[in-house]
Amino acid sequence: MKVLKQWAIGALVAVGPWAVAMAQPVDAVQLRSWAAACANCHGTHGVAEKGMESLAGQNKDELLKKMLDFKSGRKPATLMHQIAKGYTDEQLGQLAGYFAALKK
Repeated sequence: MKVLKQWAIGALVAVGPWAVAMAQPVDAVQLRSWAAACANCHGTHGVAEKGMESLAGQNKDELLKKMLDFKSGRKPATLMHQIAKGYTDEQLGQLAGYFAALKK
């Protein structure tokens, strides 16, 4: 039992810095930079021109699901499946939160 406890503590110590780094909030400038890449299709501040989907003000969970579905290939696309693969799931969640917080 003592060996198991020492192993568990060792595992936490080894993973700890990585887990903390992953939990750190993204710099607002970095997040806006990621979001700027979406502007070509989805418009400045997530408000698209007619014919494209606006991202501003969408439900965060629904938007994240769409992006994850593009990334996994569950939702077909011409470009989004490739673009979404360039982001981690955490980054996509942060982008979904960013666009959800914008006014329509």
